[in-house]
Amino acid sequence: MSRLTELLRQARKADKQLGDDLEKEFAALMKRRTFGLVFEQHQPEAVELPGRAVRRGDKVRVLPPRGEVKQGDQRLWRVEQVERVDGSRVAHLLELDAEEPETQVVITDDLVVVAEFNDRIYPGLVETGRVERGGDKPFHTVLNAENYHALEMLTYTHRGKVDAIYIDPPYNTGAKDWKYNNNYVAGDDDYRHSKWLAFLERRLEVARELLNPEDSVLIVTIDEKEYLRLGMLLEQTFPEARIQMVTSMINGRAVARQSEFSRTAEFIYVVMLGAGAPQPQLLSPVWSATGEAKKTVRGKVHWQPLRRLGLTGAVKREDRPNLFYPLFVRLDGGGIQGAGSPIPLGDQPSSDAPTGTAAIWPTRANGSDGYWQIGSDRIMDLVAKGYVRAPKPSVSSISYLKAGERTKVESGEYRVTGYAADGSVIAESTTPTGMVRLLPSDIWRLPHHDAGVHGARLVASLLGGRTFPFPKALYAVEDSLRFFLGDKPEAVVLDFFSGSGTTAHAVMRLNRQDGGRRQCISVTNNEVSADEQRALRKQGLRPGDDEWEAWGICDYITKPRVTAAITGSTPEGEPIKGDYKFVDEFPMADGFEENAAFFTLTYEAQLSVRHNRAFERIAPMLWMRAGSQGRIITDLGEDGWDVAETYGVLENLDQAGDFVARVAEEESVRTAFIVTDDDSAFQMVCRELPSQVLPVRLYESYLQNFQLRGGR
Repeated sequence: MSRLTELLRQARKADKQLGDDLEKEFAALMKRRTFGLVFEQHQPEAVELPGRAVRRGDKVRVLPPRGEVKQGDQRLWRVEQVERVDGSRVAHLLELDAEEPETQVVITDDLVVVAEFNDRIYPGLVETGRVERGGDKPFHTVLNAENYHALEMLTYTHRGKVDAIYIDPPYNTGAKDWKYNNNYVAGDDDYRHSKWLAFLERRLEVARELLNPEDSVLIVTIDEKEYLRLGMLLEQTFPEARIQMVTSMINGRAVARQSEFSRTAEFIYVVMLGAGAPQPQLLSPVWSATGEAKKTVRGKVHWQPLRRLGLTGAVKREDRPNLFYPLFVRLDGGGIQGAGSPIPLGDQPSSDAPTGTAAIWPTRANGSDGYWQIGSDRIMDLVAKGYVRAPKPSVSSISYLKAGERTKVESGEYRVTGYAADGSVIAESTTPTGMVRLLPSDIWRLPHHDAGVHGARLVASLLGGRTFPFPKALYAVEDSLRFFLGDKPEAVVLDFFSGSGTTAHAVMRLNRQDGGRRQCISVTNNEVSADEQRALRKQGLRPGDDEWEAWGICDYITKPRVTAAITGSTPEGEPIKGDYKFVDEFPMADGFEENAAFFTLTYEAQLSVRHNRAFERIAPMLWMRAGSQGRIITDLGEDGWDVAETYGVLENLDQAGDFVARVAEEESVRTAFIVTDDDSAFQMVCRELPSQVLPVRLYESYLQNFQLRGGR
């Protein structure tokens, strides 16, 4: 049901004539032609929160009886009262959005709390595990959460801090591969496309707030089912961005489609914000084999003729008269001694030159006048740096290094080993044999991007045979990120459709290749597949039961995959068989020197937060906001304060002096959270803190963030 349809129903309920009039106007408006991306703004989604204790004021659904495989009652109820009867907690319920609302009393064990996406939430995190092999490196984090609410939470911890987002959203194939409002979306759903757009738009709008507007990238993969609509949605959501689409072959064997061309490729949208742009990278030889690098693989610096080349009629002196001047080249092979000034059009070139040199003009082989590519005011600067070569006093012998080649010399990609007799640099490539540095085209045909071989099979190897539908190829994600993060060793990466955890795995590989300290935030729910749900329900299990949750995506696939990648062992403790390929080849059993922590999103009561009764669940968010590094401060002890590697928390203001002194001792501390409702007390502590430390007031900053977001 679309949002407008629902509003019309409510209006008709309040005033039938008003509802009928509005419906007529709505029908007239629908007949008008509208330009741009048009879709129904569906009712906000709702997510069930199994395991969350039922409280007064909650929205809930009544669960079907254990053993029932059919979907239960989807009506929403408000909890009016919770009481204990004969040892059991029971809830008094009032039906919502009904013309004649019903009431009922239900045991709370038979209820599941529901959060709608326009509800105000106060999130927290509970740690469910960790793996540590990376020393003082920042932690990768895996969040078991509905991704919209996780994104809302991240507006407090990572607003404007994310360097790259990589997502692989549902492709909306019609094969019940995703849910909207707790229901799988089928191919015969008339609102399938608009539901998908509404679903994705809400998440992209929040994700936009997390990206660094000065320099970041959003990467989205999609197939032909929704790529046109997605492209328009991205342009609408990121109007200031530069957007490009890459075609990537993901299956060399091709997937047959009835009455259609076989499918081998998918599409990668790249949304670049601010200075965000792909940079040439050192790539494996397979990129050359596709023809991507044939123009750029030279192995040594490339000297370009200084005289402008081109057809006789296209390169004429009169087009660039200021570039027609003499160079004085030494006769003994010592290079360029000096440069003359441009002469007026109509004047003939002179052979006059300082003793021991010859005047060389940019004349063509047929005797006509051309021009140099560098002006007389700049040429001698390049000569002094060795970027101009003139071994003989002839126009064809004079060459120079263009800006790109000079950058390679200055960056160290080419190492200067000496200077020739004419003063020009002698440089050799520092690129390993067979490797290439390039920025490829927008069509990628690479065998290591095969999703079957390097996606599904790789996951099975890591997890001892466990399977996951359609995981991305590890090396495809790695390559996509490499072009934007190669020069950002401290980058923060986010994947809020993380599925099997491929993005986090790819970030670990990038870190190993260059010693980086990048961190990845992976968000996934703990959804159980439709087939598995049916089997579990027959056993009398429900969401929230330990036996049910053990089969969820996060607990069964994502967390074990991230753990296996780091430790080099399967969930059964066996060394992972096989080797990583391509850019960095080594045994998978070696693992990675990385850290990861796993969390489940919680939903806190506002009063509990305000009165400092939820600190243990808020604590991981403070740690994430401070960089996800070192230990998490979960208990302030008797002194009422603590300082970790990157942040500190002060609750007992009587101990502010000791707290400030400790913060000053820890050079790596950059954030101080001060728990107080007193603005003057907060300002007093701020004045004492070192200048490099950012003070944050709790719980004002937290509550204000989520109060402003509620009801959007």
